[in-house]
Amino acid sequence: MSKMKSVKQIRDVVRRELRIWQKRPIYLIGSVLVMLFCTVFYLSFLKEGVPSDVPIAIVDLDGSSTSRNFASQLDATQLGKVVHFDTFEEARRHLQSGDITSICILPEGFNRDIQSQRQPTISFYINGLYFLGGSLAWKDLLTMVNLTAGAVQRNVLQAKGVAPSQMDGLLRPVDIDIHQIGNATMNYGAYLANMMLPGMLQMVIVIIMIYSLGTELKYGTSRHLLDTAGNITNALAGKFLLYTLLFTAIGFSLELILYKWMGFPLAGKLGNMLLAVFLMIIAAESVGVFIIGCVPVCRFAISVGSLYSVLGLSLTGFTLPIEAMPLPLRGLSYMYPLRYYYMFYIQEGIFASGFAGWYVYAAVLLLFLLLPAFVMKRLEHAYIYQDYERN
Repeated sequence: MSKMKSVKQIRDVVRRELRIWQKRPIYLIGSVLVMLFCTVFYLSFLKEGVPSDVPIAIVDLDGSSTSRNFASQLDATQLGKVVHFDTFEEARRHLQSGDITSICILPEGFNRDIQSQRQPTISFYINGLYFLGGSLAWKDLLTMVNLTAGAVQRNVLQAKGVAPSQMDGLLRPVDIDIHQIGNATMNYGAYLANMMLPGMLQMVIVIIMIYSLGTELKYGTSRHLLDTAGNITNALAGKFLLYTLLFTAIGFSLELILYKWMGFPLAGKLGNMLLAVFLMIIAAESVGVFIIGCVPVCRFAISVGSLYSVLGLSLTGFTLPIEAMPLPLRGLSYMYPLRYYYMFYIQEGIFASGFAGWYVYAAVLLLFLLLPAFVMKRLEHAYIYQDYERN
């Protein structure tokens, strides 16, 4: 009988929460619309797979055929779009204003020094504030310099009478055979969206869960929630159930968009990735409950949750390996559900290792469900006595 009563109370909490959604559309705006915007933004930003036409300034102080050929070859690459400037000062102003990502200065006497084998110096200035654009411009410039050096060396060897069949061994003594596992086409969209979108989803989940529980204290409705639920366990279960359904629908939609509609590489099974995003969702919800339980003041808890979520995008390990981070940061990385989702994705999405490869990460994500138990009594006390500041 008590079990049936608990089910009814949980259902009443769900209905109560739905009425709150009708009165305050911020819940759906902050979840559905935010994730829709992020999805459109990230998938359209790199819709071509690889960025193109990154603006690179060329200051040609030599004006020779060799320097002009260097600039035209750089402009012909997919990544680079050359913008010519007469002086370095003019190019620097455009770099500081964000119109260009980098500056390449071809010095006076560039062609003469090459012909005399005196190693001319090419200067690069990269705007590091634009991480992606700056790094791609650096890669393009470095590639062109190496190709130019190889072309000059080839002309020298040809003038010395070296046979064409011997030139490759002299110019490139070691041949590199590259295998790009999991993303053979170097699709930046697949590389970034695979983690950025789940990372944004984790952020939204944590903040929305904190806000949903924190506003009960902010607006003084926590006692009404407990009266409806009967106890704190049923109150959390009702909210947890409704938000799990909402975020699972969003998470599954993301996975289908990424791996079915966009066709991003997935070596394993889509069903396993749906399981991964579901486990990440319930783990992130548990983190949100834990934060509001530790800091039962709405605005403070949202600040803590926002800081926690933003750091998670960097501490996941998909941009910089965890092993390359300082030891304290390695420890912090294990506090994020997104980290285990990423490891799950590596095993399933890239290596298709199946259950044997990712069951440990799935188990750790389930362990996050224990977090609310540590703060349940504290949150119940705050809900009953409302002895924390509301504003």
